[in-house]
Amino acid sequence: MSAMLRAVYHILAFSWYAFVIQSLAAKDGEELPPGIFVYGGPWKYLTFLNLILQMVFFGLATISDLQPGKESSARNGLTRCKDLLFSVFAFPVGMFVVLLFWVIFAYDRQLVYPASLDAFFPPWMNHAMHSFVLPILLGEILVQPHTYPKTKNGLAALGIVGVAYLSWVIWVYLSVGIWVYPLLGLFSTTGIAGLFFFNMCIVALFYLLGQTVNSRVWGKDKVMLKTA
Repeated sequence: MSAMLRAVYHILAFSWYAFVIQSLAAKDGEELPPGIFVYGGPWKYLTFLNLILQMVFFGLATISDLQPGKESSARNGLTRCKDLLFSVFAFPVGMFVVLLFWVIFAYDRQLVYPASLDAFFPPWMNHAMHSFVLPILLGEILVQPHTYPKTKNGLAALGIVGVAYLSWVIWVYLSVGIWVYPLLGLFSTTGIAGLFFFNMCIVALFYLLGQTVNSRVWGKDKVMLKTA
């Protein structure tokens, strides 16, 4: 894909996520429906954090595209940064959010997205948060190759961030006595620990999936995979 088309894709993706986040911010001050509580604001939800993550990634990608000179140090630094952000965080976390949400939604939506939220978030916003993330990420893999870090380093970084978020979820519960996700209320302490471990394994598999697809689409020589 030409540099121009790649830049347009990144600009459109960044603009889309900025619009979605601004639309969510515009709801600040509205009466919250049952199923949402004030403590922690939207920052307690992985869905919202993922939107921020995706916007930051595509913002960096856009800036990198607009940097003059293919070999400039600034451009190379941005390229390394955005590759790391995409490979280790944006792709696996974004895919995890989409998969987990719709699996739980299909089983019992009250556990993840109660019907009371339908009047608060219009259908397009629900899909913006939980559906469109997937095709945009897959499109990014087709737009350009990404250099992955060593697998053990990538998984370690992903694990640290995952533990940090799970600690935040537990902190919210200890502070207000309410789980961010009603699903967690169905499990014992041991069950929650097992669920957290299972989720971390799923995210790790998405990291490996992104690495594999990236390599298959672009070839190992071009993406310079460092998987040792």
